Amino acid sequence: MHPNQRAATRQRQCVLDHADNTNAQGFFSLLTGPQLLDRVAGLLPEPRERMFPPTETLAMFMTQALSADGSCRQVVDEAAVKRLIAGLPAHSANTSGYCQARARLPLPMISTLVRDTGAMVAGDAALWWQWQGRPVRLVDGATVTLADTEDHQAKYP
Repeated sequence: MHPNQRAATRQRQCVLDHADNTNAQGFFSLLTGPQLLDRVAGLLPEPRERMFPPTETLAMFMTQALSADGSCRQVVDEAAVKRLIAGLPAHSANTSGYCQARARLPLPMISTLVRDTGAMVAGDAALWWQWQGRPVRLVDGATVTLADTEDHQAKYP
């Protein structure tokens, strides 16, 4: 087995193990940590007292996306349990509030966080991850879009 293949297998298993052990509180801490706090704060809507504020909602959504279950019910139930453990008042187990909060997440905040965290990960990547001294880029051609300009229309009608 090639050394890169062994390393990739170990890393894949590490990511899977980490995903199995993720929780919204860990993501919330990352989003409000020193590396991302200024970027997140600048993109948040005007604060309003809500059961699911934007940073908590985003953290819950990330947990939901990585969970084996993937349901709104599971992430809302986990949030309710954590609130009770922290001594906070209980909230409804109905998923409607969370789903509405998730729909209100500002798209610019999410896209900025994706770019920033991607840059952080790429910046911390080991040199042996590069191919012939160059960073590797993977592109899914089904999701790449071009501006609808006259030049593009001429080349790609």
